Amino acid sequence: MKRLDFTLHRQEVAQRRAPLLRSLSNCLLISAGLALSGCSALQELGRTIKPDEAAKASGVANPSGARLIAEYTLQVQAPGKLKDLLEEHLDLARFRRAPEDQRLSLQELGRLSAAAPQQARALLETEGYFNAQVEVERSDLQSLEGSRNSSTERPTVTVKVQPGPQAKISGVELNFAGELLEPAPETATRTEPSPEFLARKTRQRERLRRDWDLGPGENFSQEAWGNAKSALLSRVRTQGYPLARWSDTAAQVDAESNTVELALTLDSGPLFRLGEIQITGLNHQPASVVERLAGFEPGDPYNERTMLDFQERLLKTTLFDSANVDIRPDAENPGNAAASTVYVQVKESPRQQVTLSLGFDTATGPRIGADYTNRHPFGLDMRSRTKLKLGSQESSADIELSSHPLSDMQRNLGAFFVERLSHDDTVTVNVRARLGRIRETEREDRTYYLEALRAFEDKPGSDTHAGAVSANVQWTWRRVDNTLRPTKGYTASVLVGAGYADSSTYDNGYFGRSQIKLYGYYPLPGGWYGSARTEWGQIFAAQSVGLPEKLRFRTGGDESVRGYGFEDLGPTDAQGNPTGGRVLWNGSVELAHAFMPSLPDLLGAVFADAGQAAPNWKDFKPTTSLGLGLRYRSPLGTLRLDYARATALQRWRLHFSVGIAL
Repeated sequence: MKRLDFTLHRQEVAQRRAPLLRSLSNCLLISAGLALSGCSALQELGRTIKPDEAAKASGVANPSGARLIAEYTLQVQAPGKLKDLLEEHLDLARFRRAPEDQRLSLQELGRLSAAAPQQARALLETEGYFNAQVEVERSDLQSLEGSRNSSTERPTVTVKVQPGPQAKISGVELNFAGELLEPAPETATRTEPSPEFLARKTRQRERLRRDWDLGPGENFSQEAWGNAKSALLSRVRTQGYPLARWSDTAAQVDAESNTVELALTLDSGPLFRLGEIQITGLNHQPASVVERLAGFEPGDPYNERTMLDFQERLLKTTLFDSANVDIRPDAENPGNAAASTVYVQVKESPRQQVTLSLGFDTATGPRIGADYTNRHPFGLDMRSRTKLKLGSQESSADIELSSHPLSDMQRNLGAFFVERLSHDDTVTVNVRARLGRIRETEREDRTYYLEALRAFEDKPGSDTHAGAVSANVQWTWRRVDNTLRPTKGYTASVLVGAGYADSSTYDNGYFGRSQIKLYGYYPLPGGWYGSARTEWGQIFAAQSVGLPEKLRFRTGGDESVRGYGFEDLGPTDAQGNPTGGRVLWNGSVELAHAFMPSLPDLLGAVFADAGQAAPNWKDFKPTTSLGLGLRYRSPLGTLRLDYARATALQRWRLHFSVGIAL
């Protein structure tokens, strides 16, 4: 109070002296004007002198007399994340390392310190602490006021926080408005909603209430409150109500009991139903190939999952490089909700595509290859693919023809494969033909096919042949977090078949065939990733029944036992020619870890493989390999570079492959 009274007294004295000072100033100005000549002199006299210019002229750096400080120390004493919150958002934190032209005076630092408790309490309330006690201590501010070297000394400001208990949710009242509460008449009949329809809406509302993320007993914070609202709103928008919004939200705080009562009203807006399909981007492919993959009928309720599934089915056809499927809800004109147009924008893959390759194998020598794809051959709604490989010892042709997918993602397919193998004086020709149907979905594939095999062997003194006809079914299941770059989950494949075999050198007879593949992925502590693989196969037939070599098992290579060449492992005849086995097993375990946190997609790996193919389980003796690898998780799949040592051969081999889940 004393300082306040003194200030008022000085103001009164100044007011009394003001008229006298103004008169004196006027007299001085008149005298100066008479003493000077010329308009320029008068203009120079009338020029306003800025405070900083006056300060420079007088040689005083800070005309106000306030001491400036370059830096000060801020100490926040608070638990865990609250300390980080205050150190990031307090005004005291923002100005503690101000540049030269923004240096604070001690008075300004004092004002920031005085405002800090209220500001800190406001920040703590966003984390649910409504009874926080905040104190601010300042060291040596008074002594620095009169110090001529205060600009080089660093005062310390300490913010002490006792947050108290965090408020908890005491109750949640979630109400609904819009069509989710009062359904419109059913579109198909334009009648009043049926009891079943109303019951479905009731179950949907109850499910949304259960899905609310911030329930009674949980800690309250502004971030959790905002995330819970966003999550539920997104869920409603993907379930047929893209114009849904929060019409009212309130968090009523009782600071005395440290509780928060939540009340919300969600206005769903109209239920959108799907209408006609509008397609853009088609050049060569017919509109029917898009329309039959829709997976919905006009009048079905909109669902984001339906749109994403439609989009994925289009991409899996390999007819399109890109595809985008959506509706365009208009908040200003919601009248189209009863029959919303589904917009499909696609970019076709090249109608014809050729890939040439050149390679060299240490065992078979040089080879050239060509891969030709036609996505609309002869104007038919089909896709053809032809792969040719020419080499001194191995040559082959592989032709596949498949129809465009149907609405249930089924495709009819036919394939023909022929190869010629030359080893010493023996020439082998293998022929395979398949005819079947395949159904591909995101999580499961199923294939049915008939297969005919024929093998011809020509060597000095004898010509032999063998063949087989079989019916086969193959199932594939995928339960992984990402099919291109899996880190958690499993995939499995099961193949069973039965048929009849004939041979010119062995008995004819029936046979059965089965093959199982399992892949597992699991994240481990410390940033490690583990994976394991196993494959088992067996042919059930009498030992006297002759089987074509392509029906029997061989192993080795990138996807089985690394360190060995592709299908180098398995039984051979007296001349060393591969004959294949009737039983098969191989497996692998691998550990991988990122090289550095800044490059999480680049990993190093260690692995161990084992496996073999044999005539029977009695003669089965697996061989092993060990190695190191490099992994890069690209958008196309995990690129794998492996360097493996085959224990049986005592030598290293380099492998490169792209790892994609089954």
